Amino acid sequence: MTYRPTVRGRRLARELRRLRELQRLTLQEVADRLDWSRATVSRLETGQTRPKPNDIADLLDLYGVPSPQRDALITLAREAGQRGWWTAYADVFTGSYVALEDEASLIRTWDPQLIHGLLQTEDYARAVITAGRMLPTTEDIERRIDARKARQALLNRERAPQIHLIFDESVLRRPIGGPGVLRAQLEWLLELAERPQITIQVLPFEAREHAGLDGRFTILSFPDPADPDIAYVEGTMGDVYLESAEAIASHGERFERIMKQAKSPEDSAPLIAEAARSSP
Repeated sequence: MTYRPTVRGRRLARELRRLRELQRLTLQEVADRLDWSRATVSRLETGQTRPKPNDIADLLDLYGVPSPQRDALITLAREAGQRGWWTAYADVFTGSYVALEDEASLIRTWDPQLIHGLLQTEDYARAVITAGRMLPTTEDIERRIDARKARQALLNRERAPQIHLIFDESVLRRPIGGPGVLRAQLEWLLELAERPQITIQVLPFEAREHAGLDGRFTILSFPDPADPDIAYVEGTMGDVYLESAEAIASHGERFERIMKQAKSPEDSAPLIAEAARSSP
């Protein structure tokens, strides 16, 4: 799938399905009336294809949606169909995560192994990408590093999202890229932690068993209440996006439990600084 649905695209897809169901029409009935395929209607309702304003207008006419709601949804279709900066890196980014992250107002992440990609230095990112992706050429590695730097521009926006990062103390001790690379990464973390929109916590070894043992995850929240939170779980076999209220509540509670066991941001900073000093 080359189209990466944004938050607006997902909102539009949900609304199209809701409007069809209000009319008690099946996918096939809509397709027959518009002389489309059933798959075309389905892809629009699941955000799997870039919405065209004219197609959306035809659907809204069929459903009898009046203005100003009709005009608002057509505008939403135009916005959802716009190509984001990430489309220049379609060979690097798979799935919808970066498109969704780009519109988030709050990013909460637990990671037991790594610094979050948004906060990685170039050398740390290069070591992670080289080891984890097993890419065939140096050019492939550098391409991904360029994409990561473009993604990190999010931190410097006028309305940058709130970022709450919790990671395991082992992240401070594993010399990814070598001791010098780790030291520079930790020093950069300390600088970032001074920004008001960035919160960094360390889960210490003394916490023993904890709610994050099942692995890393991210919860994205958005400024518009109409857009529900999304929990994102990344794995070597593919990415999973969880959007049900039950799944979001479960991950939210999990994050809260990890947060309570982690050191406070004020107590995490000295721990990070000590690890940086001890890295030769």
